Amino acid sequence: MQRTLFAEEHALFRAAFAKFVEREIKPHQERWCDEGMVDRELWRKAGQAGFLCMWVPPEYGGMGADFLYSVIVAEELGKSGESGFAAALHSDIVVPYLMNFGDEAQRQRWLPRCVSGEIVTAIAMTEPGAGSDLAGIRATARRDGDDYVLSGSKTFISNGQLCDLVIVAAKTDPDPAKAHQAISLFVVEAGTPGFVKGKKLKKIGLAAQDTSEMAFDDCRIPAANRLGPEGSGFKSLMKNLAQERLMVAVRCQAAAEQVLSDTLSYVKQREAFGKPIGKLQNTQFVLAECATKVEVGRAFLDRVIAEHARGVEQVKECSMAKLWQSDMLCEVVDACLQLFGGYGYMLEYPVARAFVDARVQKIFAGSNEIMKLIIARQLGL
Repeated sequence: MQRTLFAEEHALFRAAFAKFVEREIKPHQERWCDEGMVDRELWRKAGQAGFLCMWVPPEYGGMGADFLYSVIVAEELGKSGESGFAAALHSDIVVPYLMNFGDEAQRQRWLPRCVSGEIVTAIAMTEPGAGSDLAGIRATARRDGDDYVLSGSKTFISNGQLCDLVIVAAKTDPDPAKAHQAISLFVVEAGTPGFVKGKKLKKIGLAAQDTSEMAFDDCRIPAANRLGPEGSGFKSLMKNLAQERLMVAVRCQAAAEQVLSDTLSYVKQREAFGKPIGKLQNTQFVLAECATKVEVGRAFLDRVIAEHARGVEQVKECSMAKLWQSDMLCEVVDACLQLFGGYGYMLEYPVARAFVDARVQKIFAGSNEIMKLIIARQLGL
């Protein structure tokens, strides 16, 4: 379908990033999947080329670009099937916390190096006993003079091994009646005594992404590393989660479009019963349904992207997009894999990796069940 979101400068940026993907990412994807991590040098190359944190203002080293540049990066990575280079997590989920809730000294200290790729970021919210329910976190940060002493454990942390800086959600008030008001955010830098990057976790998908456990054992950090006022963490998380969920939807949509395109090419070439399987009615019906889901998803998502780029608050719509696009991706990739037959189960085929990478999209950034609760509340229920 014809998209009207983008101007000529966006098209030029897309072409440049697409070339970067072909040159710096695709030749290494199989090795990164085997190693469970992308090369650190990739982050520096992306930063040097201007493909990280494009929206950051020039005074902090960025381009001051609009949100659509971030959309382009997420779409091209979704199309490429790259599972390890978590550029959207860094640029559009974590770094906005530094910009939106950090003070001027914090911005000057960290933002330029986030833009350059010298700093790789992560965010640590999820714990072994607390996922979508942020009020249930148990990590604590106790004030001690000019420091906080951070204790607790986190899990399922993307960029967990490569990160130089992680934003940690912890409770600064032990009162159980203040579950949400007790949460504060802290910036912890790699190498801080008491901060331990745990084992790299083995997953069924996202093979090239370094997902890890983290531990904070009486980790002493300066009070100057707190983001925003004490107790403001939950509100900060809620404010930024809408964009996080939208970025998940953007990647899901791009991945579904690519899988559909790959499958259409395959069924025109693969023969069975003396003719291309694309001539079989079952194949045609399956792909007609997939194409309809993809087109409907694109129309809705582009509307949400446009409004978000204008600064319109869309808690409900971003939750709907995350719910719809992640469900749709799983449905489309499952149907398309079936048309590949046994080859669809082989990891040398992109559809196989798309299949295992798709499933987690319904879980992270808030499970789809949580999305339904948010939508229901926004409907006044």
